[in-house]
Amino acid sequence: MAYIIQLETTTKQCSVALSYKGNCISEKVLLAEHFSHDEKLHVFIREVLQEASVGFSELDAVSVSKGPGSYTGLRIGVAAAKGLCFALDLPLIGIHTLELMVQPFVGKAEYAFFIPMLDARRMEVYTAVFDNSKTWIQETNALVIEAQSFYDLLGDSPCLVFGNGASKFKTLQPKINAHFTETVSYPSAEDMSRLSWLEFQKKNFEDLVTFEPFYLKDFQTTPPKKKIRE
Repeated sequence: MAYIIQLETTTKQCSVALSYKGNCISEKVLLAEHFSHDEKLHVFIREVLQEASVGFSELDAVSVSKGPGSYTGLRIGVAAAKGLCFALDLPLIGIHTLELMVQPFVGKAEYAFFIPMLDARRMEVYTAVFDNSKTWIQETNALVIEAQSFYDLLGDSPCLVFGNGASKFKTLQPKINAHFTETVSYPSAEDMSRLSWLEFQKKNFEDLVTFEPFYLKDFQTTPPKKKIRE
């Protein structure tokens, strides 16, 4: 058997999928304006298993989207994944969030490069650059975007820019030959299926004790504008 339960919680979209040998066989997705991951994640886990008639004892691994992304979402997803692994004595697979975002677009020959963007703060995004074969061209970074961003690297090559941070880049009228998806593209547990299966076959597992989300930068809060009187 090769059943893998997959958790994706890095944005305001929460999703859980069950895959068998790289193919998704059951999925639950909720896109909500306010984070409901702590309420829905464990419910979704039970539901995808029930829909596929698969028991917890039949699982072979747990896969989690490890970031970058929302601090709160990452913390909830990784905590749930590690909890399942400890309780069921299962290996943990960590999938890079920006890499899984590219997965649905691989093979679209009209684009030379893919640029996933996750919204950070103000005009900042978490991003990276991949070529058409999904090779990393630019590593993950927290970037304050400008109109000329990526031009020195990509020139006039056609690029697909997507993710919940892409709209901020679009408003800048970028210098690169940028194309944008019609709808917002969120990382999805379903798209983790093939990546998780490949990592499972290679036995590329995380250390349960030391594994932490890939936050990329420290958690920040916005201080109140007025000091509260005691």
